[in-house]
Amino acid sequence: EFMQAFWDIEEAQDKAIQLLASFVRDKSALPYLLTFMELITFAMKTHADSLKIQVDGCSLLLEILSQALEQDVVVALDENGTSSLLETVRQHSENEELLSLVCTLLMMISASEVAAENLRKVGVIPDLLSILRNFLHNEQICLSCCGVLWSLAASENNVDQAVMKSAVPVTSAVLQEHLQNGTVTESACSALWALSLQGCFSENDYEPTTALLLDALRMNPERPVLVKNACLALASLLRLSEIPALRLIMDSKGSGINLIKYACHLHFDDPEVVENICMLINEMVQYDDVVLDMLSQKMEELLSEIKSSFPSS
Repeated sequence: EFMQAFWDIEEAQDKAIQLLASFVRDKSALPYLLTFMELITFAMKTHADSLKIQVDGCSLLLEILSQALEQDVVVALDENGTSSLLETVRQHSENEELLSLVCTLLMMISASEVAAENLRKVGVIPDLLSILRNFLHNEQICLSCCGVLWSLAASENNVDQAVMKSAVPVTSAVLQEHLQNGTVTESACSALWALSLQGCFSENDYEPTTALLLDALRMNPERPVLVKNACLALASLLRLSEIPALRLIMDSKGSGINLIKYACHLHFDDPEVVENICMLINEMVQYDDVVLDMLSQKMEELLSEIKSSFPSS
């Protein structure tokens, strides 16, 4: 009632947000805090020029969503809520600290299909791409934005093909910039996989993207999620063209086949990783030149090993 009565008074809204923040550590308060999310985003939208309300509001929303995640409570912001976050992004497009908070928030809410659809409706993708171009060095921003891109591109709902195509070079730039950061690389690989499934790659993208994905595998072979995402993205590219297949066997930094064999042996006790590697191999054998190279690298020994270890799969 207080927030509704004094909606236009900045100081009143900020004090209310700070008071609510004091209850966050009490897990039993979550059901009540969830009812305030709409009022918090409304306060942020009403006072979009107030940096303090934006930072405090985003921080509180992140705390609430983190609590909800811990307690397996599904939360979806409505269209008004998502549009207010987008307003924050646009109003404070040069504030790196605030954008890092907002992008993390967007990543968390985009896991909900309803929220992802609302984000698409309010046109968030061009803003995300602009943020990535401006703050390519920021690991948290890159991680979050790629997470949102994955959620939006992986959705079965219609996506704006032209907008999504413009995400390919930006996501590739993120991967190139953060190859040594396994967490960001995982997120970028999953975004590239989703973009490839939506047919967003042009012929000119095939070879450089394949090379980047192989670099990601080379530098982070011990990360199972990254290996799965990279193999799924590579499989999707090979399904589209022979160009990625040829790059895979003739990569200047070393044989892609040996790299895949190494990753498979490293994660042989993880059925999901092995399954995704098999999906990639299934695409590789569609091309005669690749098959010849696989035979020369004794790939059939690995396949026999997989078959005997996973007889029911």
